[in-house]
Amino acid sequence: MIPIAKPIIGEKEKSMVIEVLDSGIIASGSYVRKFEEKFSRYCNVREGIATTSGTSALCVALKSLGINSGDHVLTTPFSFIATGNSILYCNAKPVFADIDENTFNIDPDKIEEKLREDDKINTLLIVHLYGLPCNMSKIMKIVKEYQIYLVEDCAQAHGAEFRGKRVGSFGNISCFSFYPTKNMTTGEGGMILTNDKEIAEKCRLYINHGMSERYKHETVGFNYRMTNIQAVIGLCQLEKLDKLNSKRIENASFLSENLSELEWLLIPIVPRGYKHVFNQYTIKVSDRNSFVRYLSKNEIGYGIYYPKTICNQPLYRKLNLYERFSVAERIAKMVVSLPVHPSLSTNDLDYICGKIKEFER
Repeated sequence: MIPIAKPIIGEKEKSMVIEVLDSGIIASGSYVRKFEEKFSRYCNVREGIATTSGTSALCVALKSLGINSGDHVLTTPFSFIATGNSILYCNAKPVFADIDENTFNIDPDKIEEKLREDDKINTLLIVHLYGLPCNMSKIMKIVKEYQIYLVEDCAQAHGAEFRGKRVGSFGNISCFSFYPTKNMTTGEGGMILTNDKEIAEKCRLYINHGMSERYKHETVGFNYRMTNIQAVIGLCQLEKLDKLNSKRIENASFLSENLSELEWLLIPIVPRGYKHVFNQYTIKVSDRNSFVRYLSKNEIGYGIYYPKTICNQPLYRKLNLYERFSVAERIAKMVVSLPVHPSLSTNDLDYICGKIKEFER
């Protein structure tokens, strides 16, 4: 079976983990601080706060902005559930705007429509889905005009760029995930980035029991701290992130060149001026059920990200948050992600493309 994702863990990661274990300082420590500094510098942002996951990063980020009961946060309906749940975590109301059918990202025109309808929206939470940046020129104009916070969910977009500027450096605050399927991993882990020192200090309180100094608790907080073990893996992964992304882009180009001739399949697009880092290579097919059965039969891994919109999930229906989004719901029935990770060989890619071309509809 060719897997849909495969983390690349090298000898350096292994030896550095042993070094941390031998040191005895296996919880949070100096390697975490170093990882925060290096990752924030990579993204051209001043402050970095490492966390236990991308989900906890989102929850803490929103909390640091003061999001609470009565606030409305606008986001995409087409993402992993954590995007919406982080808003619920703050007792705020998630409000959704439909997506662009070509990029899969939130549609700036739909953002404006929602902002005109709902004056309680004070924050926009965008997702750079699959590794493709949102349309940041339009989005930055919107947040400036409406004077709302911008939060970037960069969980799938490490190293992605919009017109030469890295994602994670546009908003008031941004969040990354280091889950094993991501472009770089720490096993489990996340990162918050911001240029605002005051926001950063709030985040540091929230991830550490609200503690400003030893046993002095300023607010309600939790244990969302990253460990030295995770951080040292992250440092090693960050060193090769650009190389790993280049391989993903190369693999995506190979797939697109070989599959673009198929009329029944739509390959992902990359608009001019965007750097897509292909956390996922996501195609659109109309007869998805038979297609994915065919992939499984031929031992080609795949993913369906995501089969339902967030607001169509049982939880959101129970909360009366369901809203029909024609584009997102249509796309949710068509998307299939193919293997694109850096571990793929040329033979793997040839096999994937060859088998897909043989698929009889």
